[in-house]
Amino acid sequence: MSKIPTAPEPMEIDIQGMTCASCVARVERFVKKVEGVDEVAVNFANHVGTIHHQGLAPETVIKAVEAAGFQAKLRQPVRATSDAQESDHKEHEVNAHNARRELMGAAALAIPVILISMIWHPRPEWVNGLLLLLSTPVIFYFGRQFYRNTWRAARHGSTTMDTLIAVGTGAAWIYSVYGLLAYRGHSHAQSEHIYFEVGAGIVVLVLLGRYFEARAKSRMSGAIEMLMGLAPKTATVLRPDGTEAVVPLDQIVAGDILRLKPGEKVAVDGTVLSGSTYIDESMLTGEPQPVEKSEGAHVTAGTVNQTGSLTYRAERVGAETMLAQIVRMVERAQGSKAPMQRMVDRVSGVFVPVVMVLALLTAAFTFWQMRSLDVALMRAVAVLVIACPCALGLATPTALMVGTGRGAELGILVKDGEALERAAAIRTVLLDKTGTITQGKPSLTDFVVWGTRPRAELLALAAAVESPSEHPIAQSVIQAAQAENLAWPEVEDFESLRGQGVRARVQGQEWYLTSPEATAQFLALGSDQVDKVHATQAEGKTVFVLHDGHLAHAMIAVADTVSETSAEAIRLIRAQGLRPVMVTGDNRLTARVIADQVGIDEVEAEVRPEGKAQIVQKHQSNGAVAMVGDGINDAPALAQADLGFAMGHGTDIAMETAGITILRSDLRLVPLAVRLSQSTLRTIRGNLFWAFVYNTVMIPLAALGMLSPMLAAGAMGLSSVSVVLNSLRLKRFA
Repeated sequence: MSKIPTAPEPMEIDIQGMTCASCVARVERFVKKVEGVDEVAVNFANHVGTIHHQGLAPETVIKAVEAAGFQAKLRQPVRATSDAQESDHKEHEVNAHNARRELMGAAALAIPVILISMIWHPRPEWVNGLLLLLSTPVIFYFGRQFYRNTWRAARHGSTTMDTLIAVGTGAAWIYSVYGLLAYRGHSHAQSEHIYFEVGAGIVVLVLLGRYFEARAKSRMSGAIEMLMGLAPKTATVLRPDGTEAVVPLDQIVAGDILRLKPGEKVAVDGTVLSGSTYIDESMLTGEPQPVEKSEGAHVTAGTVNQTGSLTYRAERVGAETMLAQIVRMVERAQGSKAPMQRMVDRVSGVFVPVVMVLALLTAAFTFWQMRSLDVALMRAVAVLVIACPCALGLATPTALMVGTGRGAELGILVKDGEALERAAAIRTVLLDKTGTITQGKPSLTDFVVWGTRPRAELLALAAAVESPSEHPIAQSVIQAAQAENLAWPEVEDFESLRGQGVRARVQGQEWYLTSPEATAQFLALGSDQVDKVHATQAEGKTVFVLHDGHLAHAMIAVADTVSETSAEAIRLIRAQGLRPVMVTGDNRLTARVIADQVGIDEVEAEVRPEGKAQIVQKHQSNGAVAMVGDGINDAPALAQADLGFAMGHGTDIAMETAGITILRSDLRLVPLAVRLSQSTLRTIRGNLFWAFVYNTVMIPLAALGMLSPMLAAGAMGLSSVSVVLNSLRLKRFA
């Protein structure tokens, strides 16, 4: 697998101070107003904003975020190192530790307040004064984040979930202080009008929910941490004077000569200069068998050396290594939004103001009906506290983060949330033959001479004609000539005849290596030659004719082995109710043989590269279509399909065009990716259903007085945690 293209680079920023989905909607609204911003997506689960722009300076976007009432800083480039992994993990642990410390401090003061209020009634005035002393630091110190965020949002004309908590707890505290002062000397009446336990209890329960949420969120980044942990911290660099030095990974630059010792991990992507060894590439290919590496071979960061030793030249370092770019793809997928999130964003944008209006209406109606300010206040506080835009904001991104992370662990790289949503809707799977169903490593099986020219001369000519081409079939011809130690002349002119073969001028003469169908445009084969071609094609081999435009000199046949997993992959595709169709430029006889080997009924054969997109269009009339391919000629079809799958050993353009990249040469990962997408979408829908039902049911119950403010606070915290925990179930997907 080669470098994954990333241009144009979107800007990523870390945003601080967001507490609910309403915050997300506000940040996006402010950033979208900036001229030059094409698209913005803010992820509430990891507090990262991704901005597609037209060459904006980071400071411009950061100012827009600050204008919305939040802090922001430019996100650092991906660092695929174990140090980065430890740093990120430590940050998660620090956040959870801080949340726990705040919770314990608040609980130590709030629990006595709650117990005294529940057990001791009526209370002496000094006890009510003690409740004031104990509850005030809980509400205004340990709950300071709610008031600070509320003030920051209010300064910018906005409201957040913290606004609901601050208004609710503040109102309960102010009313209680009023009761304490207004009924001095009347301890019984004073006790009736004091609700310090409500404000203190709400703060503790909300902090408890956020602590559990912080702990759960720290588990969502496990996939990225695993990928980052594949890279070593240091590498051995060979200096020009022959000495060796162990240097940190971030100090290695392209062109450095590195030594790889037994048991070490490859530090960066590079090319072997000397030595030989076997390297475990299972992190990329999934194959347990180590791969032999010697001079000229490519090595990839994160793979593990076995027993040998070698030196290699660093070619792609830092954020340019394939490992770093895989991490970047996973991060972007986790930071993206599924289309269904747009509806949630619209709801979240007006959620808090609507809840505040409902709380005021609840208080007014209750006071009008019952003539009790106490009851009206408590019901309004319950409405404010139980409303939970957090659950709405977390429903989609948490599932998306865990689902795409689990996919990365399995060798499935999802480009974004839209690709995930499309994968679940697929009805037909079109599969390219070479490199997808087959191994993509054809070998020359037949070389039949037609005429009097020596076989060695014709094989050398065929190798010369194919030498400028990078097609796997060309490589099979070249390797066959090399195996016989043949030398071939330089090519003076070369042309790839799309879907037909190649043409080249060798030593002043035009030579062609074309399919039998394309050969018919130049000359007519004899009946014996046609019979030989058909017989060879019936064996599942791909046939080409070497000719000079007037006379056929030889028939060349190559065969590509069907991948071991292809037949099972087709069975799994069928088991999911999907329709597999093979698409190939090969003739029908050869294509039919390969299709029968893997169990595919429908075959689209003799399709030119430009015609693959038309085949996709044809099948789209029967529902959503996925295209699985790996070559440059597959890119138009991958783009036309509702969803493109690129096999990870393929070309850059195929992977850039595709919505999902399969890292390993295992076709079974395609149906697995579809199943993962379906599971992730089920989780998202379940989260959204719970979040909407929770708010739809609980807010009316609170307004009717059926839930106390403290019970409402507990339910609110539980709703957010339940959404995160439900999403974490995807970590067990297999």
